[in-house]
Amino acid sequence: MTCAEALRLRLPATSANLGAGFDAAAVALDFYLSIEAEAAPEFTIHATGVDADRCEQLRDNLILEIYRRLLEENGRPIVPLRINMANDIPLGMGCGSSAAGRLAAIALADHFGNLGWTDEQILEEASALEGHPDNAAACWMGGYVSTAMQGRRVHVARVTPPAQWRAIVVLPAEPLATSKARAVLPASYSREDVIANLQSVSLLGLAFAQARGDLLKVAMSDRIHQPYRAAICPMLPYILPLAGQEGILGAALSGAGPAVLVIVEQEDRVDGAGAVIRQALKGMPEPKLLVCGFESTGAMKIGAQSPR
Repeated sequence: MTCAEALRLRLPATSANLGAGFDAAAVALDFYLSIEAEAAPEFTIHATGVDADRCEQLRDNLILEIYRRLLEENGRPIVPLRINMANDIPLGMGCGSSAAGRLAAIALADHFGNLGWTDEQILEEASALEGHPDNAAACWMGGYVSTAMQGRRVHVARVTPPAQWRAIVVLPAEPLATSKARAVLPASYSREDVIANLQSVSLLGLAFAQARGDLLKVAMSDRIHQPYRAAICPMLPYILPLAGQEGILGAALSGAGPAVLVIVEQEDRVDGAGAVIRQALKGMPEPKLLVCGFESTGAMKIGAQSPR
């Protein structure tokens, strides 16, 4: 039997890696993919917001492909859906659009296929599809997360980021495929680079947990992926040195890029931080500066009293 009740979801954007936490750490941001879906005679998608034309395509649609596959694999009939979607997460920018889309697809399949999956099963499936658990865990659970995978099992520790911290996501004009960003990484690293990243990431979770903004510049420093991605994420070398100026606590590629995440100590420093970012990027194509906060709740069924 399928579930005929409509489902409304809100899934936050995420920023993974945070410099040293490559494929292990992420934080949820307070802009969202919102979906309302109900059973229908045939599949339709109406999308508004960022990249709406791509979101409402029925062919090569990430959400529909995963939704159909999961129902087939679990022996459930494929229930066509009428989907209304409002998207604020830019695609291909390193803001967790694929994690949000995959989690949405899994939640839809669980709901309309009556799979009865637990949060742990949903997160494991999303992490397996992503290839790493950081974005999926931050999107599903909210807050700052440190993650690890053993086979399919996902281990997560989370904290609520400091309420006063703000983020500026610096968005270039053109997206970047994650596959291209992965392709520039080396096959191996020196012991010195690995040790440097271990030292930084050992501070990262505690900096978020203890509101230690003074540690973020070091905690977000990286020698594993950012040096190799700088050539295809050209804003990064200009923004990284801004830590310590105008309330900027730290900066890093957002996920695989090309967007850059800048963490600011409090709301009244955002304008000044934005000004120095724009000055540092003077002469480059004008970026978009998306000012946001950190999302502590994670994915929600809209109208429900609790997450998911």
